[in-house]
Amino acid sequence: MAGYRKLGRTSSQRKAMLRTLATQLLYHGKVTTTETRAKEVRRVAEKLITLAVKEKDNYTTETVTAKVPQKDKDGKRVKTVENGKKVTVFNEVEREIKKDNPSRLVARRRMLSVLYPVTQTPADKRKMRSETKSVDMAGMMFEKWGNRFAGRNGGYTRMVKLGMRRGDGAPMVLLELI
Repeated sequence: MAGYRKLGRTSSQRKAMLRTLATQLLYHGKVTTTETRAKEVRRVAEKLITLAVKEKDNYTTETVTAKVPQKDKDGKRVKTVENGKKVTVFNEVEREIKKDNPSRLVARRRMLSVLYPVTQTPADKRKMRSETKSVDMAGMMFEKWGNRFAGRNGGYTRMVKLGMRRGDGAPMVLLELI
């Protein structure tokens, strides 16, 4: 007897579907799917959240000096001419960064091996490439879900039954994070 549901798919298709559903659940906080899929996604998502809870405070902060390009009022880089060449003007800024300890780095890599990259589009639904930005899903897991579920020992998800799907009568559920 298998330790998981096969869901009528090959292993690569099943893993891709579960990764997609887990990524969407952890990014949006809820996802609507069939009951059997939700039970499998719940297993994947709860393991990732447990990793985030365990490793949420396992980092050190360092102060680093970074070169940042100076910009004018329109947001364009300021350039000067030196030795006949146009050169961008940089300012040195001190910033604090979080540096992962080894166990948190392993947890981050395990999360990123399951989660797909997410691109955030602007709020007005325009899909302009210049205005989209990539979301750090592992950082979101540590900061958002790790802090939210810190005092909880498992049971991070809830399944709400929605009834049968109209086309084939499959039982549908809303899988959401508590």
